[in-house]
Amino acid sequence: MARHDPAQDKTEQPTPRRLQEARRRGHVARSADLTGALSLLAVLAFFYAVKDRLFWDLERFLKWYLQGFVTTEVNFENAGHLLLASAVYLARVVGPLLLVAAVVAALVNLVQVGFVFAPHQLRPDFERLNPLAGLSRLLSTRSLVELGKACFKFGVIGAVVYLVLRAELHQFFLLSYMAPGPAFLAAGRVVLKVAAWAGLAYLVLGLLDYLYQRHEYMRTMRMTRFELKEELRQTEGDPLVRARQRERQRQIALNRIRQEVPRATVVITNPVHLAVALRYVAEMPAPRVVAKGAGFLAEQIRLLAARHNVPVVENPELARFLFYRVDVGREIPRELYQAVAEILAAVYRLSGRAAGA
Repeated sequence: MARHDPAQDKTEQPTPRRLQEARRRGHVARSADLTGALSLLAVLAFFYAVKDRLFWDLERFLKWYLQGFVTTEVNFENAGHLLLASAVYLARVVGPLLLVAAVVAALVNLVQVGFVFAPHQLRPDFERLNPLAGLSRLLSTRSLVELGKACFKFGVIGAVVYLVLRAELHQFFLLSYMAPGPAFLAAGRVVLKVAAWAGLAYLVLGLLDYLYQRHEYMRTMRMTRFELKEELRQTEGDPLVRARQRERQRQIALNRIRQEVPRATVVITNPVHLAVALRYVAEMPAPRVVAKGAGFLAEQIRLLAARHNVPVVENPELARFLFYRVDVGREIPRELYQAVAEILAAVYRLSGRAAGA
């Protein structure tokens, strides 16, 4: 019996790097149903806004067609002319609707996933031609879930269409008593009403599908603990290497501290966590930070200062400013001249030395 490996459990949330790599491959969370529903509603709204002009164009086209059919001899040349006129009219009617659908679909996709450029998705995948792989995809859990979703959507939209048609059933009985024009308009209103309610139901299903797609996307993008450790190792380096680098950096800083603190003029402390060593002689234009440290290094600075009789002054604000704002080897900024001068004057008085220029 095979043992379960806990390292293969995807229990960790995906990192930003993993999500970015998936996005680069074109793997994003999006709902085709939401795009289709909003495109359908946009087309219906556009059609409703321009329906009067479309009906007027249709009426004019039918008049032209019927008049020409009665008065013009049907031959090869006339048939071509009729086909061309019909194609132009169809393009005038359908073209704007298709343009609206395309623009809305592009905007909805842009809102869902942003701009994604994944050209390798256009490459042919010959694995899809493998019948065994296709059969496995067809019988997979995801395919069964998609089949269940499709049946549910068909049932919901079908129920909405049935209820709307049942409420408008009396209109169809009245069509036979109407003139062709009013009957056409009445039938068009019913069709638009049915399409609008079906589009709204489709929109609700699309929103639910988008939430489901987001949930499934985040679930499939989860990582195992081993994958998370490997990614951290790739992005930040091996923990052992980082530990060696930190130890080496600390050793370099400690060597500098051992070299510079005995020659320092004063050490300014936090008083416990931070320590900054300053050196000043008359030839210098301004005092200079020769060593600084926090924690263990601060303790070493204080011990060396005590061992070599370097004065230690507690000034938390000045110590924090020097530690975070002034690099080792740099002179103190002008705004600290007064504060540091007062400390140096006090140190000189206590040690009996005369101040420099």
